[in-house]
Amino acid sequence: MARKAKDTFRGQYEGEEVLLVFRKHPVVMRKGLILFMFAILLGTIPSFIKPEMSYLIGGLAAGFVLGAIIMMPSWVYWYFSVYIVTDQRFIQVTQKGFFNKKVIDLALNQIQMVNYEVSGVQETLLSFGTITVQTFVGNLVIHDVHKPAHIQHELLGLLRARGIATTASQASPQEQGDSE
Repeated sequence: MARKAKDTFRGQYEGEEVLLVFRKHPVVMRKGLILFMFAILLGTIPSFIKPEMSYLIGGLAAGFVLGAIIMMPSWVYWYFSVYIVTDQRFIQVTQKGFFNKKVIDLALNQIQMVNYEVSGVQETLLSFGTITVQTFVGNLVIHDVHKPAHIQHELLGLLRARGIATTASQASPQEQGDSE
């Protein structure tokens, strides 16, 4: 779900240009979606007790409302957790629940390497994986990224266009450590 954006964001410097914005794969909402469907299923119980159309419709409506309330935290986590690449920095904004936000801000020239890993049947079929951004101070690991190969390619292209020499590997960080 990568897109080029000309948008602005809170904390943007004057003259700073947004180059790339991406999010995690919607699969991160799977727990909320399962609970949402379970709440709708629970909404059908009143129609089994008294089999009338009004009980079925009322129960389904109540189940839908309950499911939407239950799914809201998962949606908030997915929608408000965003990764922004500007011409100066890489910003990770992670929203956990309604009242917990974490921001990581890296200068582009601190990035040494960008790797990705897709492992397992689910990640392969649904096209999501893990991106590891290696920096001078440590690794920034981003799990459940939609189309990680595409995002890695775009990130490396943006870095190289700005004269930042990086290397890329499709091997996992553990395999890289073993080869040294």
